[in-house]
Amino acid sequence: MLKFIFISLFILSAGFLSAQKSKSINTDALAEKHAIVSFKEFYELLSIPNDAHHPEDIEKNVLWCEAAFSKRGFTTKRLNTPTVPLLLAERNVKKPTKNTRTVLIYLQLDGQPVNPSNWNQESPWKPTLKEKDAQGNWNTIAYERLYEGYDSDWRIFARAASDAKGPVGAFLASLDALAELKQEPNYNMKVIMDFEEELGSPNLPKAVTEYKNELKADMLIIFDGPRHISNQPTLSFGARGICEITLTVFGPRQPAHSGNYGNYTPNPAMRLSQLLASMKDEDGRVTLPGFYDGVVLTPEEKKILAQVPDDENEIRKFLGLAEPDKIGENFQESIQYPTLNIRGMNSLYVGSKARTLIPAWATAEIDIRLVPSSDPQKLIGLVRKHVEDKGYYMVDTEPTEEERMKYPRIAAMQSSVSYGPFQTPFDSETGIWLNKAMTKAFGKEPIKIRMMGGSIPISPFVVTLGIPAVSVPTVNPDNNQHAENENIRVGNYVDAVKTFLAILTERL
Repeated sequence: MLKFIFISLFILSAGFLSAQKSKSINTDALAEKHAIVSFKEFYELLSIPNDAHHPEDIEKNVLWCEAAFSKRGFTTKRLNTPTVPLLLAERNVKKPTKNTRTVLIYLQLDGQPVNPSNWNQESPWKPTLKEKDAQGNWNTIAYERLYEGYDSDWRIFARAASDAKGPVGAFLASLDALAELKQEPNYNMKVIMDFEEELGSPNLPKAVTEYKNELKADMLIIFDGPRHISNQPTLSFGARGICEITLTVFGPRQPAHSGNYGNYTPNPAMRLSQLLASMKDEDGRVTLPGFYDGVVLTPEEKKILAQVPDDENEIRKFLGLAEPDKIGENFQESIQYPTLNIRGMNSLYVGSKARTLIPAWATAEIDIRLVPSSDPQKLIGLVRKHVEDKGYYMVDTEPTEEERMKYPRIAAMQSSVSYGPFQTPFDSETGIWLNKAMTKAFGKEPIKIRMMGGSIPISPFVVTLGIPAVSVPTVNPDNNQHAENENIRVGNYVDAVKTFLAILTERL
């Protein structure tokens, strides 16, 4: 149902302007008003390409953010790195006390690469408003309709609409709503903006150490990520880390004719497939000895995980699966374990380009999601040992002619660690404060996730600054994150403004 919002809401009397009396104000209507006002600015932000492989585009995003935060009373500073900068925006309490706290807020501005031809619109960088018809098809409607009102189920399609410019636009709108209230938080704000998250934030750990004084805070909150699959208000108290492996198996010096040399020349694609398949059993459990060491869920932890209102039938339906892997007793338990995932494979040609050739090599890209008990170097070492135990001679790059003639099985492996996991207790000061704010905003406690399955570059802050961290995810879980036709549900965007306004007005 289309929900039209009148821009003129009400006149705030002076008696309602204190933080203590803000509960009397219709903050829902205020959040909706400023969400609508922000859609023009959000269109501008989404129109700026943000693939971190293109520094010239990232610079445009940095400039946009500098202007947007400066306009709202923040001072900004670039924290330079060897590639593109981080951006720090600060706004302090006007009359601080000795007990005034400082909250560090993390925002992500870059997005995944795109193939425009796979998008169902003119361009991933031209935000497109769509509504779903009775047949389930998404049809384009004029974006300008958002300037008068909205339907919660409309969606804005664009790269980074959800991951993660949506939270950025909503946070800016919540600051504008706060200004209309003539309020300020009773804590100092530092906002750190990351423009290389989709590259694994390679410069972040060193930057956090180098700029430790500038980033000093009492706690970190992350405005990023999708809500629980039920799309209910959510808090996430941890995230898995991530490391990557590139594994290549070599065959003949160059592709060989499958008729002339088939049954004689070993096929590296077949060997790589066998090698990868040997790392897991039929139930999807990693078979490398020691891979799950240290992962122990106590009865109390199992109880907490079981309280998350997952509908596993709906999850399987969403994924199109008859049966899941069997790691843990349920969906939430599966997230508490490290993963071993093949994220891509390459060898020769497929489809209309397929040829009758034996490939010269085959490569797999692997990611390992890390949990607090995981040592990334140990897990990478377990993969390498398994490959060696299968009879492979390991090289760093292309094998030499001498190595080709000496060793029957040759593989190369490169690895990197992007960042580690983190986990914060539910009953931490940060958790209690955020839970209180969201309960006031939505009339019920948010779903609390012990640790979400995805990865965000937060552990450098937690470890180096010695502060707790909690994520406040707001976007719709079916947003096509990282894929074609990424989108944000308009109702989620409005709820994000409402969420952030509640946090800004909750006393710490």
